[in-house]
Amino acid sequence: MEVNILPLKTVRNPRDLGGYVGNNGRKIKMHKLLRTGKVNNLSEHDKKFLQEYGLKKIIDLRSKQERENCPDDKIEGVEHLSIPLSEIDNTKGGKGNIEKTFAKYRQDQYAGFKMMCERYHGHIYKEHAQNAMKKILETLANTPNGAVLYHCSEGKDRTGLVTVMILYLLGVDMEVIRQDYLYSNVMLNNYRAKRDAKFKENGENLTFRSNMRTLGSVSDAFLDTSLITIEKEFGGMDKFMKNQLGVTPELKEALCDIYLEKQ
Repeated sequence: MEVNILPLKTVRNPRDLGGYVGNNGRKIKMHKLLRTGKVNNLSEHDKKFLQEYGLKKIIDLRSKQERENCPDDKIEGVEHLSIPLSEIDNTKGGKGNIEKTFAKYRQDQYAGFKMMCERYHGHIYKEHAQNAMKKILETLANTPNGAVLYHCSEGKDRTGLVTVMILYLLGVDMEVIRQDYLYSNVMLNNYRAKRDAKFKENGENLTFRSNMRTLGSVSDAFLDTSLITIEKEFGGMDKFMKNQLGVTPELKEALCDIYLEKQ
């Protein structure tokens, strides 16, 4: 699997999905589907790069609170769309009082893991998330020209699941889809290391730091939680796409025509 990393210095986890092989051996086009972390505090170099790369739309998958706390930078000529996959702030490691949550992270090594599995289940099971995914796919089908960038905070969980849906519809092999999802760990190694050093400096115990490393990573177990939910609750990916996301043969054909190279 060859990963196309974008040369952006002020954006986490920036990648172009171009090059993956989809339906009938057709490769995904370059300069069309971009997955990243949040796009705020961009350098002028990065803004110019994205404009010249053909960027036309940015889809923000974050919640209202996340957007208000850290809004996307405006880029001239680029349309910004808000399609939140979750209605809650996904950057604080869980619901409710943050200090209560952090206290749990200092005591239970697996608290972060359990919370992430619950989140991956919810991103599939909840109607809000299903409607958001449907809207994202429809947006992609209505963008025949230029590139679409979609992002959450770190570009790994919500962005990762949206990428799974897109690549599946384009006919990419499931193992390639999994490896693309897991590649976020490579892309975020330095980010996790710097954050861990800060927590250590602040006197946090190893259990807390373990939880925060879990929250800053992707995992086979997280993705499998979503895939198992799809299998058990909805009868498999194809039925999930059709019945929950409203994917019609026409929508799938439109996506393939726009994002796959011609034979």
